[in-house]
Amino acid sequence: MHDWVARQLGSEVVARRPLGGGCIHSAWCLELADGRRVFAKTNNASALPLLAAEAEGLAALARWATPPLRLPEPLALGATGDAAVLLLSWLELAAAGHRGEAWASLGAALADLHRASAAGEPGRGYGFGSDNFIGSSPQPNGWMERWERFFVERRLTPQLARAAQRGCPFVRSAALLHRAAELLADHSCSPVLVHGDLWSGNAALLADGDVAVFDPAVYWGDREVDLAMARLFGGFPEAFFAGYQNRWPLPADWPQRLELYNLYHLINHANLFGGGYQRQAQAVIDRLLR
Repeated sequence: MHDWVARQLGSEVVARRPLGGGCIHSAWCLELADGRRVFAKTNNASALPLLAAEAEGLAALARWATPPLRLPEPLALGATGDAAVLLLSWLELAAAGHRGEAWASLGAALADLHRASAAGEPGRGYGFGSDNFIGSSPQPNGWMERWERFFVERRLTPQLARAAQRGCPFVRSAALLHRAAELLADHSCSPVLVHGDLWSGNAALLADGDVAVFDPAVYWGDREVDLAMARLFGGFPEAFFAGYQNRWPLPADWPQRLELYNLYHLINHANLFGGGYQRQAQAVIDRLLR
């Protein structure tokens, strides 16, 4: 990999150390002879489409992001030998500790990104220019004009089908799809570019006071999906949500859609990891059908 990096970036790798935190790819900090530090993700060559989708998503979000929000910049992508490699600009993370003001600025910056994308391309439908991945699961993004159809047909339906294919179907799946369409039929939302996988491990405060998001699964959808997922697994302090709400308030009834939007991620986790996620997702389905 070192020779490939040198060809791509014009500087030799003088040090490499592994980084933790990823469950799909291996991550590395590369020190270059010219003094730069680079973040590298590696995997088997067959995983190149996942890394390509990540790079495309980062570039898409960066188009609408404004300070203090930063995203890693894709520097190089390719295969070398039997490995796929994505090189990203280095972001220096802040030391651990709660910084309410910084989290509020992250929430406000996400609201700014959402609103800028909605205003910058009015009339756009729901979807994305290419399919990508949610974790390691395929995420279809074919364009649709109605949000309820997109969420039912491009989000819930494929995940439910995967569950059935692995021999763990969810009870009353057909009724769920009908109910989801009902719940969203009268919900008016302008398409915004969403991060798509906004759990706390994909956001960070930076040492210089800026904030960052990364590892996206982007598409044009309802902005509420990002806020819903930020609630799903915890890790975001209330200052984050307050920062968003103060910048671009959510509809008063948005909590009514929170469980439905997060069901997509729970079913995906059930398909990837099984275990308690299967039971958790089924419990949400049962509640939605009461």
